[in-house]
This record gives sequence, C-alpha cells and structure tokens, in this order.
Amino acid sequence: MAPTFSDRVPARPRKALVAGSVGNFIEWYEFGVYGYFATIIAARFFTPEGGSEAEALVRTYASFALAFFFRPVGAAVFGRLGDRIGRRPVLILVIALMTGATTLIGALPTYDTVGALAPWLLTFLRALQGLSAGGEFGGAVSVMTEFAPPGRRGLYGSWQSFTVALGLLAGAGAAALLATVLTEAQLGDWGWRLPFLLTLPLGLGALWLRLRLDETPVFREERAAERPRGSEVAAAIALGAGRIMGWAAAGYTFLVVLPSYLQSTLDASFQQALVATVLANLGFAVTILPAGWLSDRIGRRAVMLTGAVLVVVLAVPLLNLLQDPGVSLTVKGAAVWGAGAVVGLMAGPGPAMLAELFPTNVRHTGLGLAYALSNAVFSGCAGLIITETVERTGNVDIPAYYAAATCAVSVLALATVPKAWVREPTAAAEGARKATRAKEAKGKAG
Repeated sequence: MAPTFSDRVPARPRKALVAGSVGNFIEWYEFGVYGYFATIIAARFFTPEGGSEAEALVRTYASFALAFFFRPVGAAVFGRLGDRIGRRPVLILVIALMTGATTLIGALPTYDTVGALAPWLLTFLRALQGLSAGGEFGGAVSVMTEFAPPGRRGLYGSWQSFTVALGLLAGAGAAALLATVLTEAQLGDWGWRLPFLLTLPLGLGALWLRLRLDETPVFREERAAERPRGSEVAAAIALGAGRIMGWAAAGYTFLVVLPSYLQSTLDASFQQALVATVLANLGFAVTILPAGWLSDRIGRRAVMLTGAVLVVVLAVPLLNLLQDPGVSLTVKGAAVWGAGAVVGLMAGPGPAMLAELFPTNVRHTGLGLAYALSNAVFSGCAGLIITETVERTGNVDIPAYYAAATCAVSVLALATVPKAWVREPTAAAEGARKATRAKEAKGKAG
C-alpha cells in the first residue's frame, strides 16, 4: 500500500510538535519509574508472607506486561476515534486518563495494609495506563508527522522517540535522587511514591498544551477519502510490527529491564544499576534525532537496518563485558552507553516509517496498532521473559539472546522496505496538487 501524505505546512508546526510529544514524555517517565522501582514495588505489592524475592519480581513484571497487552485495545479504540473525529480530542482524553491512573498509583495502599487487594488495584491502574498509552502513540505520531514540513518527517517523528528517552532519563533521575537523599528504609516505605505523584502537575501542563492544539490540516482534508481494504491495513500492521520488533525488545532490555537484571543477577547495588541505566538512556537519546534527520536524506531502511544488525552482532559481547569483574567501570559504562545508542538508530526513523505505511484516514489506528502489538509482546514481556528464564536456566546471557533474536527478525522485515521509498511527493507533484485545488476553489467561487 503506497504511502499517501499531504505536505501542506501549517503556520505553527513546532507548537504541534511540543503538544504531540509531551504525552510520550509522561508515559515513558512513568513506565521507567515502574521499571526502576520494580524490586521495591515487588516487595510492597507482590510478596505475601513466605514468598521469595524472585517470585515477587516475576509477578511485578507480569503486571508490567499486562499493561502492555491493553495497549492494542487502546490503540484500536482510541485510534478509531482519532481517525473519525480527529487527533486533538483523543490526545486530550488519553493524557487525562494517563495522568489520573499514574497519580493514583502513588497513593495506593500496599499489601501490608489491604492484603491481596493491593496487587489487584495496582494491576487495574496499570491496565488503564495501557489503554491510554495505546491511544497516545498513534495520535502523537500522526500529529507530529502530519504537521511536519516537507522533507522533515523523519526528524519530526523522531521527537516521539526522543521524548521517550527524556522520560526514561527523568524517571531514572528521580529514582537516583531519591536513592541518594533518602535512606533505604525511607525509600521503600514512602519515597517510591513521590515520582508517581509528580505526574499530576506534569499531566496538567500537558493537558493545557493539548487544549491549545489545532487539528492537523491533513486530517481535515483527507478524513473523507476512500478507506483501504481491511486486508491491506492488516498486512501493513503486521509488517510494521515486524520492522520495529527489535527496537521494542532491545529498547526495553537495555533501557528498562537492565536495573533489575543487574541487581538480581549480577548483585549490583541500586545506585550502580541506576547509573548504568542513565548511561544507556543517554546513549539512546544522543542518536535518536540525528537518526531521524539522516533517514530524511538516505531513507528509513538504511538507518534502521544498521541499528538492528549492530544489536545482533554486539548484544552478547556487550553483556559479557558487564558480567566480567575484571573489566573497568569506565569500559562497562561505555558498553551500556553504546547499547542505548544502537537502539536509538532504530527508534529515530521508526515513527515516520510507521506513519508512512498508512493513509491519513486509518493512520492513527494503523500505526498505533503496529506499535502497540509489537510492544505488548516484545517490550511488555521482556522483563517477565528475561527474569523467569534466567531464574529457571541459570543462563545470565538470556537478555542478550533475547535482544539479538528479535533484532534478527526485524532485519528480515526491514529488508522489505523499498530502496526508493517515496517519502515525499516531488516538487512538481505538489505544485500540480496546489494548482488543482486553486482551480477547484475558483470554480466553486464562480
């Protein structure tokens, strides 16, 4: 299905870029905080008397995965709304839902207070977060790429991934600050709640920005166009999910699951694990925008293939460096930074690549489902799969095998992207379209 994209440039694309990306920041800030505090949340919500720490951590990641499996539901429900009534109202609705659910997590009673009800309440709020996150990605990327000036869709779309990195870094920074200024007892007792409660003012600010957002001109022009057949949309969704599988799995393995892996498997301290995570996310953030910019010039396929192939080749050696007690901390820091940087090569062009798979009137639904399905299976389950498999097999290389295997599948899927991918209409074609519109307007006026 050929990409169909109008490139009419609005007066204020940067305003749309900020309003579109702010929700991603909040979403991934929360998911990062949940991942970084996974061991504490396990002890407070999932450890009945007599349960082991490993068992509690697996249950925590099961709740983590459940939220991801609500993402496709949210992508389908909110995506359909976004393709029918517009991007703006849906983005307002999902940021309100995300903010409310995340704030309430910070106020939940623990297992010691309400018993078995505690993990159920937490899981319910995680499900609400999953629903809102499912609608967030499709709407945000649609807004960013539909407002993007000609020739800059990859760069504009990469801001979605960049705000993911900023959100994860903010979550890691909050966790590191609290771990520094609070005692371990204070952190486990009430300190872990503060980053979740901070979402309330952040969310209110994001809501204000989105209330001031205009609807995209592309949507207004093309919403009534003939919709593609369901089989075409389904095929594009499957292809898109395969192309970003490695990004989803390697991203969560290196950027979110890493702290708990270092603590539970390699006996690192909480502070050491957070430093490693910050370095990985810094590497991720550094390469995202350049990768998106480069994809506007040499194509999405070349940039994303480079990242996927590098993960396949380097995942095991990088993890072995972390496992080797004889390797210096400087080298280990460079290794985790490099792991994040490689993921950024896939994450930068990824949003624009997905957007270009779908015409305007099914874009919110299509790209949202492709992203949500891939993340539900390969991101949401990453912590659960890795933790459970390491526990059962004793093989500490499992995280590397997982990232490399999923990226290998993405290599095959990305190879199907045409070299001469038509990302933008030619100047002549755009001029002809404008002339046709002017002629039609003149005829109606006459």
